[in-house]
Amino acid sequence: MQSPIQEYLEHLHAEVLKLRDGAPYPVHPGDREPDPGAFGICLATVDGYVYSVGAADQEFSIQSISKPFTYGLALEEHGLEVVDAKVDVEPSGDPFNEISLAPGSGRPANAMINAGALAVVSMIKGSGGKSAIKRIVDRYSDFAGRELTSSKAVFDVEMRHSDRNHALAYLLSSFGIIEEGPTRALELYLRQCAVQVTCRDLALMAATMANGGMNPRTGDQVLDLENVERVLSVMMTSGMYDDAGSWVSSVGMPAKSGVGGGTLAVLPGQAGLAVFSPPLDDHGNSIRGVETCRRLSRDMEMHFVRSARTGRSAVRATFAISELPSRIRRTEPEAEVLERFDDRCRIIEVNGDLLFAGTESLVRAVSELDEHVELVVLDLRRVDEVGAVALQMLGGVERRLREADRQLVLVERIGSAAASAFEPEADVPSFHSRGEAVEHCENRLLARYGGSAREPDRVEVVDSPVLASLEPEERTRLVGLMERRTYSDGEVIRRVGQRFGGIHFIVCGQVSNFATDPFGQRARLNTLSAGMTFGELALGTEERQETTDKAEGEVELMVLTPEAIAELEEADPQAALRLWHALTRDAYLLVDRYLRETLVRLTY
Repeated sequence: MQSPIQEYLEHLHAEVLKLRDGAPYPVHPGDREPDPGAFGICLATVDGYVYSVGAADQEFSIQSISKPFTYGLALEEHGLEVVDAKVDVEPSGDPFNEISLAPGSGRPANAMINAGALAVVSMIKGSGGKSAIKRIVDRYSDFAGRELTSSKAVFDVEMRHSDRNHALAYLLSSFGIIEEGPTRALELYLRQCAVQVTCRDLALMAATMANGGMNPRTGDQVLDLENVERVLSVMMTSGMYDDAGSWVSSVGMPAKSGVGGGTLAVLPGQAGLAVFSPPLDDHGNSIRGVETCRRLSRDMEMHFVRSARTGRSAVRATFAISELPSRIRRTEPEAEVLERFDDRCRIIEVNGDLLFAGTESLVRAVSELDEHVELVVLDLRRVDEVGAVALQMLGGVERRLREADRQLVLVERIGSAAASAFEPEADVPSFHSRGEAVEHCENRLLARYGGSAREPDRVEVVDSPVLASLEPEERTRLVGLMERRTYSDGEVIRRVGQRFGGIHFIVCGQVSNFATDPFGQRARLNTLSAGMTFGELALGTEERQETTDKAEGEVELMVLTPEAIAELEEADPQAALRLWHALTRDAYLLVDRYLRETLVRLTY
């Protein structure tokens, strides 16, 4: 099925192609006369997918679209302060080749007009065995995701028609803005303008800007976010020259045009747009390029005001610890304690971006928690971006909680930077799964409020809660039929697929059960402790083990083997029946708990 976006672009292309106004830039090699009918549109998403229609792969000269990318390179090498001393960031309101500099300082108004571009390119030097133009072209190639080249033929013809730019270069040199020769700066500028690109290249270059400076195809961080922010800001106010005001109001995307017929626009965080069509208007902008961008902005709501994420709450759900307990199978006294004190811990699930609006809603949710909440779990695994304001605010939240003898607990994806928000003295546990975080909180609550309900370190079989319904002599008789076994930390006790191996009573230590999820990953089902049993469920699955059971620390077991069970059933059928009744009761209690947990996961 054809994408509705592709269908829309094809319809748009057919409509805008009817525009016949304007004329191509007259300066070009004799054998490369522009085709006024050439017209391509490319829309690249921030994950690297490109929609294209028309002349998407026809090469042309990048011309002034080169300016923002060289500006970014200069900012990266010299920093904002040094570059700002040479070039201002104010809209000029003048045509792109106007000879106008700031009185006194000689600074050009911005880096998007020719005077500013000459000043910027003069700051790029050769380095690492590469000439200045080689470094510039390599940077453009990094943005496009393929190797680009500069055309000598285009450079030669441009050099013969650059008296006005030469005058600008000498004027800038007279003010000390260009420090190493005006002719060198002019040649370097014209060589960068002669770089050959396609509409597809420009779309990916724009998408790289939209993606915070990271090329969505290669994964390379071509330009850091601070410099992307500056470049796009100047593009928004000055990229379309003396038509910038109309552009911002009607299109609302940072953009740059070039007399080669290209137009590039950036929708931060979402997409990069490129159009190629040689006929130009009086401002030096592609007529079809401008109209295409205007219609896309209107029809697809790509104006920055419409496309920006609204300040919706980042808090997806808030719930008590008892609504989604850990995988530790607690004793009945422990479960009663956790149920009684579950309001002392709240889990807050967060999603979306933690920029100002999202962070504000999260901080407000934490701030409005009852004072008796001692443990605050922030589940950040669904968070896409964490801004500087979020890190600052999270640090403040942690500090206030700590001062009130409360604790912040994080659930983060691997590689998350949220922990960097906190002071060195902060003790903020961080986990990669919610189950681990909840287990930590349960243990904290049991340590504080559990008292005698705390999980015992050792439970002999005769004292096992599972066998509470049996008479003491029956329990003693069962012990006499059992085998004592010990396991070291990490040792596998039972593997999936093994035949029924008996009923395992945990005397001391912990045992975790693992299974394979639908994605082929091993997942922990639960963790059992002293006084609990495992292995009996294999009887309900063709007498085959459905999980892998592994020792957590040193483990001591008492095992009622299949042979001992058979002996008991033959010698005392009534005692065997009472044993199975006790085991069945314990199993149903476990199943009931799992069903209640499943209901919570389906409804929260």
